[in-house]
Amino acid sequence: MRNYLSKCIAIIAAMVLILIGANIFVSSRNNNIENKMYRVEAKRIVREMEAGNTNPDISQYESITKVSEYNSNEICNNDYVVENVNGTLYRIEYNSAPKLSGIILTFNIVMILLIIITASTFIYIGKNIIKPFHQFTDLPYELSKGNLTVPLKENKNRFFGKFLWGMDLLRGNLEDAKTEELKLLKEKKTLVLSLSHDIKTPLSSIKLYSKALTDGIYDSDDKKQEVYQNISNNAAEIETYVADIIKASNEDFLHLTVNNSEFYLNDLMAKVTDYYKEKLAVKHISFEVGSYDNALMAGDIDRVIEVIQNIIENAIKYGDGARISIDLSEEEECKLIRIENTGEQIKDEEMIHLFDSFYRGSNVGSKPGSGLGLYICRKLMHLMDGEVFAENTDNGVAFTVVVRMA
Repeated sequence: MRNYLSKCIAIIAAMVLILIGANIFVSSRNNNIENKMYRVEAKRIVREMEAGNTNPDISQYESITKVSEYNSNEICNNDYVVENVNGTLYRIEYNSAPKLSGIILTFNIVMILLIIITASTFIYIGKNIIKPFHQFTDLPYELSKGNLTVPLKENKNRFFGKFLWGMDLLRGNLEDAKTEELKLLKEKKTLVLSLSHDIKTPLSSIKLYSKALTDGIYDSDDKKQEVYQNISNNAAEIETYVADIIKASNEDFLHLTVNNSEFYLNDLMAKVTDYYKEKLAVKHISFEVGSYDNALMAGDIDRVIEVIQNIIENAIKYGDGARISIDLSEEEECKLIRIENTGEQIKDEEMIHLFDSFYRGSNVGSKPGSGLGLYICRKLMHLMDGEVFAENTDNGVAFTVVVRMA
């Protein structure tokens, strides 16, 4: 901000110096012009009078104000020159050039107004753009360090107000996600410690019974049968703990939320097509969108866009780059948005696992990915009472997003 202010002051000072310099230069030029002007016009009047016109029309002259016979006793407050015309002395009175003085005055007024406007513009930019900008220049760096606790001050600035609000919302979401992650890690650690402790008891019993049987401590068949049954019961208990661990590992680890409301299909498709029309054109991928009728939909438009974008990005990544198409149809109070891409098909045995977490098909090759994209897509659609499914086509793969109508 200080650097900005110093530059603004330097620019205003330069404009003031230019104005002063221009006035000095114009004033010196004006004096020369005035001197030449009245002398030239005085000579013209002398020639006119010498030609016989003793009463010349001075209205045609800019600087000459009066012509009269010279009388040394007469007091004259104006500037004048004395000229000899045919043996008679005449006093020719004159003044400075009014037109040029008016131009100088106008120039000064315009320059002063320009300086005022420039200064006002700098003040406005500094107050409404530069100063608010400095409020969040350090925010991305702080977020990268994990400093999520300091909120941004509310700002209704027309340029950055919404951006600052969005950045603060992002900070809040990251903070909530971090808190949720820490809570989940704590719960997982507690679960592991608890199960580890619980497993020790039946495991110790099994080891104890096994050693007793090995050492031949139990000589009767009834006692041995009782020990065998206890080993079986302890093994079953361990199996229960293992099942709990497997269940806990399969539980949802992502906290996904949707803001269900109503939106128009036209708005959804406009946002999708506007973005991918240009992007796919750059990649030289044919992009086709079928015709459809507008309808009022139920769900979270931002989340539906996220699902469609995830599917299209997969089509770009894993398709053959020839064609991606979107077709829409209607079925049982739902809109079916079908996204098809050309390329390699998905194996039938892999299709049932396609929406599982961390699962990646054999067709991904060395392409990077987490295996969570389609898993998140299905979870989001379920939260909106919708669905998403995949199928092989003659030329590639198609994903269908089912969105309910309001």
